[in-house]
Amino acid sequence: MYRYILSIIQIIAVSLTVHGAIKVDGSQFKVITEKPDASTGLDEVVVVYNTEGVKLSYTSTSSTTVKWSKFGNMGGGYAEPITSVTYSGLTSTIDASKEDAGYIIEDTGRFYYFWVVNYANHYMTANNLTVGPESDCSMAQLLFSGTAGHIYYYSINGRQMELSRDIEIAYNTLRFDENTEYYRLEPVSELLSSISGESIHIPSPLCNTTFSLTGDRFLKAWGKQVSITSNEMNAMAVEATTRATEELRDVPNEKRAENGDAMGGSAPCEVRFRAEVTDAAVFTEWQFSQTQDFEEITLRMSEKEVDYTFREEGNTYVRFVCANSSGSCEYYGDVYTISIGESALDCPNAFSPGASEGVNDEWRVSYKSIVSFECHIFNRAGVKMISLTDPSQGWDGKYGGKVVPAGVYFYVIKAMGADGKEYKLSGDINVINYK
Repeated sequence: MYRYILSIIQIIAVSLTVHGAIKVDGSQFKVITEKPDASTGLDEVVVVYNTEGVKLSYTSTSSTTVKWSKFGNMGGGYAEPITSVTYSGLTSTIDASKEDAGYIIEDTGRFYYFWVVNYANHYMTANNLTVGPESDCSMAQLLFSGTAGHIYYYSINGRQMELSRDIEIAYNTLRFDENTEYYRLEPVSELLSSISGESIHIPSPLCNTTFSLTGDRFLKAWGKQVSITSNEMNAMAVEATTRATEELRDVPNEKRAENGDAMGGSAPCEVRFRAEVTDAAVFTEWQFSQTQDFEEITLRMSEKEVDYTFREEGNTYVRFVCANSSGSCEYYGDVYTISIGESALDCPNAFSPGASEGVNDEWRVSYKSIVSFECHIFNRAGVKMISLTDPSQGWDGKYGGKVVPAGVYFYVIKAMGADGKEYKLSGDINVINYK
């Protein structure tokens, strides 16, 4: 058998890129053409609703002896000449093959390559769509009854390529809205190039929903698309969005350690934990642990919003966990690290109230991670000037609304650190009044 043989190098070297050079006559519906990837060597792919009675014609600019050849999945190197070509001046015409086929046109040393798909060989039907029993936390299984298999075409070197049907599956899920900070309903869709077999797998939705299958893009272009809707699927998958916000204190005399991404530094550290969950999340829990792997959980709190004060030195790891009613689907949120440093407490021995506002005009301790504090200040006669109950508090050097006289005063402090260290301090305070 005669074979029209050209090496791939020769084919590429002499290929004439002419888009839309082929005329299709006799099709009852619009002919769909696509420009394939250059690596295929094809100038175009033509999709005809039904090639029965369809003719393909090509008009040359100069030659009346245009040669036609046809090839299949072996590629252009195995093309067979077409002898049943009719000529009318510069136009040559052939009957389109009922099978999908590739064609080569040789026109005075130039070559034109294209593939024709007979859609009648791949007609999409859709009879039924149901939610399958193998749906799980990550993927929803849909059982499809119908025909929507692969539509293949072949490059000039015999490489199999696929023409996507763009079958759409539309359904609802939930998406977290950063503006409202809540999950909201969102329509989404997946595009399938084809459906092989009866099972379709798509990302599991986060809310109850039905699935609508519509296709394909060729039938849509011809106004003949098919559409079916599944039964409702109850959401199995769960998701949560969490955040942790530390209440920062604007206290100039508190020492705060640099903890990188960790919160805390100095106790007491107040943190608000908040979680927003999707519909199927029935079980919710904030977990606290002293180990990063949460091998031992020291505290569990079921509320989605928790305010907690950290008072002990060391690292505490906090995460949020949620699950559906059966416990088959779980979600573990980000791990938050709260790092509380060791305590410190230092007392100044002099200040100058009333001298220069904002400059050493108040007596305050310097501290870190002090969780309980009691301080009393006396004059030399034993009269109490003031009592302080928080290390952030200070003495402005006044008694009875007036600045006290310069001299020596005394403080007595009893405090406790986050690391369990007890402080029992006493000492002098020199009040310096500058005129």
